[in-house]
Amino acid sequence: MSAPQQLREESDFDQLPHNIAISATIADVEENKGFIDYFMFVMEVKTKGGSKYLTYRRYREFFNLHQVLESKYSPEDPERPGPNTCVLPSLPGKIFMGNKREIAESRIPELNTYMKRLLGLPTWLLLDEALRMFFYQTDQDSQHLPRALRRLRPPTRKVKTVKPKMDHFSSPRAEAIFDFRGNGKAELKLKKGEVIFLLQRVNTDWLEGTVNNQTGIFPQSFVKIIKPLPESESEGEGGGPSYSCLRCFLLTPSGVHTRDVCVQEDLTIQPTYKDLLSRMRNVFKVDDIAVNYRDPEGDLVRMLDDEDVQLMIRESRGQRGTVQRPVNQFPWELYVTAAADLSVYNAEA
Repeated sequence: MSAPQQLREESDFDQLPHNIAISATIADVEENKGFIDYFMFVMEVKTKGGSKYLTYRRYREFFNLHQVLESKYSPEDPERPGPNTCVLPSLPGKIFMGNKREIAESRIPELNTYMKRLLGLPTWLLLDEALRMFFYQTDQDSQHLPRALRRLRPPTRKVKTVKPKMDHFSSPRAEAIFDFRGNGKAELKLKKGEVIFLLQRVNTDWLEGTVNNQTGIFPQSFVKIIKPLPESESEGEGGGPSYSCLRCFLLTPSGVHTRDVCVQEDLTIQPTYKDLLSRMRNVFKVDDIAVNYRDPEGDLVRMLDDEDVQLMIRESRGQRGTVQRPVNQFPWELYVTAAADLSVYNAEA
């Protein structure tokens, strides 16, 4: 008799391993400003052995898990479930329009109910590998520092606090000498003449600062430094979120346009082709484009799927050390061309 079948027939909760998740609650939502901006649900997971930890999951990971479980265990007739089948709880559906934060916040009660019912299903289903991996704390989860955990904080009496006044004349700051529109939520919008209070240096070309109660990054070439950052913070030790920069080029008949795109992603991240295509459309404000990279011979190679992205990253690792780049710049670069322009490719046999 198989282990899952034996567990189901004996209904013996004690047979479960100690690292099996038995409850999970969403503690907060966090925004990730990467190649694609999205929200993650911060979940506190409790195991049968009594341990607690935090995991970070997107809605699409809930959706993918539900599809896997449905394909394995949903009975053909919900009124007459057969052996090794059970009726799964309902998952809130996808929402394609609206404010992303509001959508994420509104899903919390429904997802909490979904997880409670899912982990309350027959004991044998908790041994499913896909379910276990969904609630398992990965290395990336354990290294992630939560920002708020609003829903785990006990209710407290509101106390009026007095914010200390900032000494504007002693703070590192800069003045905008040009307007800067910014691309994406990570980048700060500037107007000429505004004073920006500096928080940290992202790299040699970009700074992070605050203006009009908004915090973000901006190119140093658009501002005049009034008072520089202290040396330690200039080296990126300011304690804020770490940014990685991607250099990308738009190739047009009139010339080459260069942009450095900064994202809150580690240099080891492997984005999807869809993410890169969407981000380049947003950066250069052009829809009908092709995304390319240069191979070791210097020829442009058009990417069409995730396998091409993986090949680009592998080849860039092989060239590490031959090109000098800032420590927080991706070792690969993107070249954007018009989708219909095939003249940029080396067609020689």
